Amino acid sequence: MTIELIEALKADGVTVKADGDFLELSPLEKVTAELIQRLRKHKPEILAELKREQRREKVLAMLADKPESQRAIITDLDSDPDNAILTIAVRDVATCEMTIPKRMYDGLALLEMIHTMDDIEDVTH
Repeated sequence: MTIELIEALKADGVTVKADGDFLELSPLEKVTAELIQRLRKHKPEILAELKREQRREKVLAMLADKPESQRAIITDLDSDPDNAILTIAVRDVATCEMTIPKRMYDGLALLEMIHTMDDIEDVTH
């Protein structure tokens, strides 16, 4: 329902963006009382989907900016109070997300793993 609602808004010419815990809508003249009610009902899901798409766009932009990179990873520690969200893009393959409980997340271990993967990739090419 959430993706369909976002797509319906776009089709109606309404832009919806996540701004922290708020939804930013434009143009305001297209925002009706009925639309506000629908958005309030689904706000947490809409925010989560918009933030997911922002993370996806960010890792894809990172790959576009560095053609020599085969993958890009970002960590979102703010969107979920209990979990770290990793968004990963592998060039010409896919993007994905995973959640790791914050109590188990170790950013330094993640960096070490990425550098190990880079070393393995260098040896195999």
